[in-house]
Amino acid sequence: MRLFVGIPLARLLAKEIATLVETLRTPTDGLRWTSPASWHITLQFLGEVPAAQCSAVQSALQGIQAEVVPVQLEGLSDWDRSGLLLLTVCRTPELLSLQKRVEEATGSCGFRPEERVWRPHITLARSKDRRALLAASQAARQCPSSAFVAKEFFLYESFLSPAGSRYELRGRYPLQDLRISGE
Repeated sequence: MRLFVGIPLARLLAKEIATLVETLRTPTDGLRWTSPASWHITLQFLGEVPAAQCSAVQSALQGIQAEVVPVQLEGLSDWDRSGLLLLTVCRTPELLSLQKRVEEATGSCGFRPEERVWRPHITLARSKDRRALLAASQAARQCPSSAFVAKEFFLYESFLSPAGSRYELRGRYPLQDLRISGE
């Protein structure tokens, strides 16, 4: 099983992103656009995981107690080394805390955190053509402005195909609104 942990997007934000993508997409842009159904914010990529270890991951993630996470986009960017066109996400204290807790939980199952700095984002398109990525990132007039509060995160299984990735839900984990429950 190819697994990752992520935050699903709110419908309103996904709708705004779809509108943005429609303004950027052209028949000759040279980009492989991702499907709106695949948009998410990855907290940790786990990779290939045996089914028995998946159960341990699910249990470890259930033990996470974290507060809801405000999600706000920063802007459109291209990571030419990775061949990605993406929307960057603000690194709020709540988001950083959740990501750290996910890494700690999966660490108890034998997974190691990434060595590079975690940069939350939503992947919109891929290309090996740096000019195509740059052109699309510069064509955007404005980044979607809808913010939302993530009230849960998911464990996803990823299925790769030439048409793009498809994801299936393997676990759903609630976040707590500590502002209300803690008062």
